Amino acid sequence: MFESAEIGHAIDKDTYEAEVPALREALLEAQFELKQQARFPVIVLINGIEGAGKGETVKLLNEWMDPRLIEVRTFDQQTDEELARPPAWRYWRALPAKGRMGVFFGNWYSQMLQGRVHGQFKDAVLDQAIRGAERLEEMLCDEGALIFKFWFHLSKKQMKARLKALQDDPLHSWRISPLDWQQSETYDRFVRFGERVLRQTSRDYAPWHVIEGVDPHYRSLAVGKILLEGLQTALKVNHAPIHQANIAPLGESIDQRSLLGSLDLSLRLDKNDYQEQLITEQARLAGLLRDKRMRRHALIAVFEGNDAAGKGGAIRRVAAALDPRQYRIVPVAAPTDEERAQPYLWRFWRHIPARGKFTVFDRSWYGRVLVERVEGFCSQADWMRAYGEINDFEEQLSNAGVVVVKFWLSIDEQTQLERFQEREQIPFKRFKITEEDWRNRDKWGQYAEAVGDMVDRTSTEIAPWTLVEANDKRWARVKVLRTINEALEAAFKKHKK
Repeated sequence: MFESAEIGHAIDKDTYEAEVPALREALLEAQFELKQQARFPVIVLINGIEGAGKGETVKLLNEWMDPRLIEVRTFDQQTDEELARPPAWRYWRALPAKGRMGVFFGNWYSQMLQGRVHGQFKDAVLDQAIRGAERLEEMLCDEGALIFKFWFHLSKKQMKARLKALQDDPLHSWRISPLDWQQSETYDRFVRFGERVLRQTSRDYAPWHVIEGVDPHYRSLAVGKILLEGLQTALKVNHAPIHQANIAPLGESIDQRSLLGSLDLSLRLDKNDYQEQLITEQARLAGLLRDKRMRRHALIAVFEGNDAAGKGGAIRRVAAALDPRQYRIVPVAAPTDEERAQPYLWRFWRHIPARGKFTVFDRSWYGRVLVERVEGFCSQADWMRAYGEINDFEEQLSNAGVVVVKFWLSIDEQTQLERFQEREQIPFKRFKITEEDWRNRDKWGQYAEAVGDMVDRTSTEIAPWTLVEANDKRWARVKVLRTINEALEAAFKKHKK
């Protein structure tokens, strides 16, 4: 795979100096158009052999282009803040917005390669990491991102010669790091596992480009021209998802039964039982969040439901049990301009709690397969692929020790009508009712169908849905608290005290 990057590619100085001005001008024009269109972000992943000119090439690109529109990020050892969250959290936070370019050193490929080369895990874990990288890149590309992946290469002999030359140069010896010498000892393993990664992750939507790093003129022009061609091509076309969606109906029923219709909405608690059970479950939750085993976990509670189903009241009863420093409530509304400039999961990744903490999402990432589906805010291809993307997202959370509890609070149409009318009559509740709430009632059946598909496709062993019979608010609030407590206790049982 690396043979053509070891044959001594070189460009003479005169040819290089003759080509650079036109290339630089074209890159600046493409970068300006990228900013003006602001239709997609550009992500550049920098990987390969130490000493192959990775840093020098990126430094030169910053000189050729406008550095104000390029965000260069280096991911070294994970910080305490990063270690307290799922591994992908650090990368999601750093994604460039539409119209900008992000250059990532020490990215997800660097982490998996270093771990495997140094024996921190076996091939099975490497393959799992490779699949995760593929899913991440496929999603980013489906969301519109343009990804360039560069592997800067040197033969073993070339690497050692370059390190020796730098060591003997008083002006540049500082550029040699312990990692450089370390990789010279593990070169064969690094290249072997690097080839495995490149072979399995070079896809049409995010191919690898192997650049020979010996001659600085050659590698600079090669990288610049690849970036230019990719940018110009993407700017000329409407950037749309690569993959064609299967648009067959998801779960059309041949009878009139539905998932939500099967709930027993007559379930109720009288006032005395409610007060007793509420206090019991709140005390139970307070104790669980103070338990030392919580240090290994974070907790996320997702609240979705019909309008006026009582999500706010249920969340308040959960919060009432806790010290405000232990939890955070994230209300999710229509995305801001900043959020629309990123993949849809970005705004949720940045709110993932650290270990020992609890985050409540009042509405969530399920908006993609609910309101965005029903209201036509995204294409069918977008919301259909979102089921798999959401399952992958929640699996990453679970693997990092996050307990995910998901609630759909369900009421019938008559109960909703009564609550809407009550809100209009009571001054301090009037702000809760909007014209949009009334309009959504006309799409009751469409939302019910979307909820059924959502539960069928995203209620998993690691993050199951809990359907809450919410015609009676007391019943719903106690069920929510009890479900959270049971989920935490089940997670704690998997670890010794």
